[in-house]
Amino acid sequence: MSDRIILTAGPFRFEARLETQAAPKTVAAIRRILPYRQKIIHVRWSGEGLWIPLGEEDFGVGYENATSFPAPGQMLLHPGSVSETEMLLAYGGVHFASKVGQLAGNHFLTITSNLEDLPKLGRMTLWEGAQPILLSAE
Repeated sequence: MSDRIILTAGPFRFEARLETQAAPKTVAAIRRILPYRQKIIHVRWSGEGLWIPLGEEDFGVGYENATSFPAPGQMLLHPGSVSETEMLLAYGGVHFASKVGQLAGNHFLTITSNLEDLPKLGRMTLWEGAQPILLSAE
């Protein structure tokens, strides 16, 4: 099974890699929901990132390969606990947090192409509102 993913958000298309070795349970949970369609909004607390709020959705995973400081192009899954379940895609400097304080998320995906378009997507989402996002197997 390929670790390649296509991430389409707004008018932008990115190639990405699933982090199978570092986050195998999270990647398995993500594979089960592909293709995954949702909307992304700009993060409220964390800096230069995009956010998919998922409420009480349970992916059945705990913490693995977790970070609070993703690099641009890294996508995290916060499995829920002190805050709701959510995904976060960093496009610049991020310190993952919520109204309850610092959070950590499982780094499960890394964008490998068109990184220069991430800040454009971030600004578009900030100023024009929610954008569609699609994660699909290559």
